[in-house]
Amino acid sequence: MFDKILIANRGEIACRVIKTARKMGIKTVAVYSDADRNALHVEMADEAVHIGPPPANQSYIVIDKIMEAIKTSGAQAVHPGYGFLSENAKFAQALEAAGVAFVGPPVGAIEKMGDKITSKKIAKEAGVSTVPGYMGLIEDADEAVKISGEIGYPVMIKASAGGGGKGMRIAWNDEEAREGFQSSKNEAANSFGDDRIFIEKFVTQPRHIEIQVLCDSHGNGIYLNERECSIQRRNQKVVEEAPSPFLDEATRKAMGEQAVALAKAVNYASAGTVEFIVDGERNFYFLEMNTRLQVEHPVTELITGVDLVEQMIRIANGEPLSITQDDVKIDGWAIENRLYAEDPYRNFLPSIGRLTRYRPPAEGELGEGVVRNDTGVYEGGEISMYYDPMIAKLCTWAPTRAQAIETMRRALDSFEVEGIGHNLPFVAAVMDHPKFISGDMTTAFIAEEYPDGFEGVTLDDSHLKPVAAAAAAMNRVAEIRRTRVSGRLDNHERRVGSDWVVSLQGQDFAVTVEADQAGSTIRFEDGSAHRVEGAWTPGDSLARMTVDGEALVLKVDKIVQGFRIRTRGADMKVHVRSPRQAELAKLMPEKLPPDTSKMLLCPMPGLIVKVNVSEGDEVQEGQALCTVEAMKMENILRAERRGVVAKINAGAGDSLAVDDVIMEFE
Repeated sequence: MFDKILIANRGEIACRVIKTARKMGIKTVAVYSDADRNALHVEMADEAVHIGPPPANQSYIVIDKIMEAIKTSGAQAVHPGYGFLSENAKFAQALEAAGVAFVGPPVGAIEKMGDKITSKKIAKEAGVSTVPGYMGLIEDADEAVKISGEIGYPVMIKASAGGGGKGMRIAWNDEEAREGFQSSKNEAANSFGDDRIFIEKFVTQPRHIEIQVLCDSHGNGIYLNERECSIQRRNQKVVEEAPSPFLDEATRKAMGEQAVALAKAVNYASAGTVEFIVDGERNFYFLEMNTRLQVEHPVTELITGVDLVEQMIRIANGEPLSITQDDVKIDGWAIENRLYAEDPYRNFLPSIGRLTRYRPPAEGELGEGVVRNDTGVYEGGEISMYYDPMIAKLCTWAPTRAQAIETMRRALDSFEVEGIGHNLPFVAAVMDHPKFISGDMTTAFIAEEYPDGFEGVTLDDSHLKPVAAAAAAMNRVAEIRRTRVSGRLDNHERRVGSDWVVSLQGQDFAVTVEADQAGSTIRFEDGSAHRVEGAWTPGDSLARMTVDGEALVLKVDKIVQGFRIRTRGADMKVHVRSPRQAELAKLMPEKLPPDTSKMLLCPMPGLIVKVNVSEGDEVQEGQALCTVEAMKMENILRAERRGVVAKINAGAGDSLAVDDVIMEFE
C-alpha cells in the first residue's frame, strides 16, 4: 500500500479523502493557493505544498505545479477529488510518465468517457439509448443558433469537459442560444481549461438518476445502486438521495448492468458514475459518465456501508475488488443537502465573506437516524470568491425515507451559519415540500415550485402555533432573568405577568402562560393549549425543546420585545408583548426601504466582465445590461423594465460589493 498520497484538490473533498487515508494509515499531502493558506484541508493534512495565486487556472489546475508538489513531497499516488484535474487525461498521463499512481481510472477511460462528446458516441455505438443532440464541436455562436434550431428548442448547451453545473445553459430561443454559447464557453475555459461546447435536446420532464460503479483492473465490475439527483438549480444538484423513490428493482438492475457494461467497454478501473435521464415510464437514457468520485457519494456509502475512497485507493494499488454484486445491499435511506454560500433571497447569487459562526449539528445518532457532515470550512474562515460556493454536505441516514427526512429537518434546524448568505432556509423548505415528501419530482422541481425565486417560508398553523408557544415560554424565562438584574430602585419590584400577545408572520396570538417546574403550558384564546418543555437560557443561540412531546429546534437571536427565530426554513421576527404593548405597537409607523427602482445594483460581490450598454441608450425589458462573474459563474444582469441609461458607474474589470450601483436610469 502507498505510504503517502497527495490530494490535488481543496475544500470538503480534500478533507474527506484525508479522513479515509488516515484510517488506512496513509500520510497525506495537501496543496493550497494563497487564498487557502489557512484552509481546513491544509490543517488536516500531514504536510502541505503551496502552488500559487488564488485563481484556479493559476494554481489548482496547473499540471506543472501539481507535479512539482508531488516531486517535493515524495507522494507515491494522487487523489484528484472532483472538479479541477479529476477528469483531465493530460494530468493522468503526466502522473503515469512520472511513475506516480493515479487514484482514478486509466488514461484511455478518461479520454473516452470523461469527454462528454466522445462518451455519447461510444454509448451510441454500444447500443445505449442517448438523448438527441449534436455531438460535433461547435465553432461559434452562429453555428450554435443554427444547430439549436435544427434540434428544436429547448436545448442544453454544455461544456465538453464540464461538470458541477459549470459551462451549462438551457436555451429556449435563438437569443438565449447565442448568449448561452458564449457564457458556457467562457465558464468552461475558466473552470476546466477546455472551451469545447456541444448541444443536446433538453428533456423537459426528466428525473436525473445515476448509477455508482466500481471496477478494478482485473476485469471485475459492480454497481452500488442508484442516487436520485433530480432537485437541481442551474443544472447543479442541490438535494440527492439513495435509493431513488421512483425506481423499481427491475429498472435498477437494468440500469446497473448497463452502467457496468459501459464501464467495462472502456476498461474502466476505479469509482465512476453513469448518469441517466429517466422518464415517467421508467425509460432511461444515457446522459454521461463521470470518471471520478461524485460530490454526492456519501449517500451511497450510507446505504451500502462501502467506503468509496478506500476502494479507489485499493484499486489504484492494483488490488482486486473484495466485494461482489451479491454483497451490495440497500440498507435504509440516505439524503444529502448541499449547503452553498448562495443567498436564496437574492436568486441564489453567490455570497462571500467570513463565517462569523459555523456550528454544524453533531455527527452521529439523532433521533431515529444518523447525521454525517462533510465540510471543508471552520468558524472564522473565509468563503472565497475564487472557488465553488459549497460549504458542506449535510447527510442523514435512517431505516426509512420518512425517518431520513425528519432527521434531516432536525439537523438543518440545528445548523448554525452566520456572516454570509446561505441556502439553509431553502433546503429546509424543500424537506417540507409535499412533492419532495411524496417523491414525485423532476429536474424542473425548483423552476416549477419557485418560479419567482425563493421568498422564504410561511409556516402553517400546525407549525406556527408551537413556535408561538415556544416563544412565549422563552420570553417568560427572559423576563424572570430581567427581574433579577441588580441595581433596581427600592420598592419597584418587577413582576412577570402571565398574559402576553405573540406576533409572528402577520398573526397575533393572545396567550396565557402557566408555568411549573417541568415547563410551561401555553393556552391560546381559541381554547387550544401547547405543553412546552426543555432548557433554554437567554443568550443561547439554539433552543432545543419539545412542544406536546414533538422535538422543536429554534435558531434564536434577541430583538426588541421578542426574538428573531429561524426554523423549518422560516425566518421570523417574533414579538412577545404585554396586551397594552401590543395595542400601542399597532400605532407605530412602519419604516419603508429606500427607492432603488431606478438603479442597477450589484447583487453579489463579483467582477464586472462586460457592460453591454452605454449612457443614453434606451433599453428594453429583459435586455442584457452587464455580466458579473463570481465563484466561477457568469451572471447576466437584465433590465427589469424599459428605460434610458442615465449614468454608468462601473466598467469591465471593476470589483464590486453587494448593492454597489452599477448604473442608473432616467
